[in-house]
Amino acid sequence: MALLDGKKLLVTGVLTDSSIAFHAARLAQQEGAEVVLTSFGRQMKLTQAFAKRLPVTAPVVELDVTSGEDLAALAERVGEHTDRIDGVVHSIGFAPQSVMGGNFLSAEWDDVATAVQISTFSYKSLITAARPLMTDGGSYVGLTFDAQFAWPVYDWMGVAKAGLESANRYVARDLGPEGIRANLVSAGPIRTTAAKSIPGFETMEDAWPKRAPLGWDQTTAEPAARAVVALLSDWFPATTGEIVHVDGGLHAMGQ
Repeated sequence: MALLDGKKLLVTGVLTDSSIAFHAARLAQQEGAEVVLTSFGRQMKLTQAFAKRLPVTAPVVELDVTSGEDLAALAERVGEHTDRIDGVVHSIGFAPQSVMGGNFLSAEWDDVATAVQISTFSYKSLITAARPLMTDGGSYVGLTFDAQFAWPVYDWMGVAKAGLESANRYVARDLGPEGIRANLVSAGPIRTTAAKSIPGFETMEDAWPKRAPLGWDQTTAEPAARAVVALLSDWFPATTGEIVHVDGGLHAMGQ
């Protein structure tokens, strides 16, 4: 029996085949799950193209997490492809370059608000929109980048991730009674499209393989995706509000 046999999952954030979200969707299918993807706007064509590279072509439904209309319609749109959801992957994050790359003190609120709405508030928005289809509980897994520290160049995106990590605890608190677990995977730096959009990101990733006890391969999202799939499974039935680090162990090392 495969790890996710019979599970039905909603996965956001598949925009390239190098992303954690793509590999999580791929591994989930290989472990027996049915997968539905989300995308919106000009990104729809990209997601539909990469959906065809999965072991089984996944349907793609429209969802802009800043749109109340899309959020209200999510359950109906997903319901056209499956009768329920057993797990949701939140792989959503964005911040204007004006609030990263050393611009912490000069950042303007409107741009910071965009980062917080998309990268933090959407964590609540997505699960409440999917909740009507999670009739038998399930697992909610998001992606973070360790917010314990003030990383070089990460700036307000780091603040947004700190908010995400706090939001995860509150989601775990409020949805636990419904049998919904909420956990995050904190991955080390991976050379994804999102990472490349951060000015000066290479200054963070260069030292990582040297300082991580297990080393670190920035070219593959597979280890992080495996952690996502494990948390989506029934092997963590009593774990919620947690952050699982998949970073070669760097988070545990002193400066």
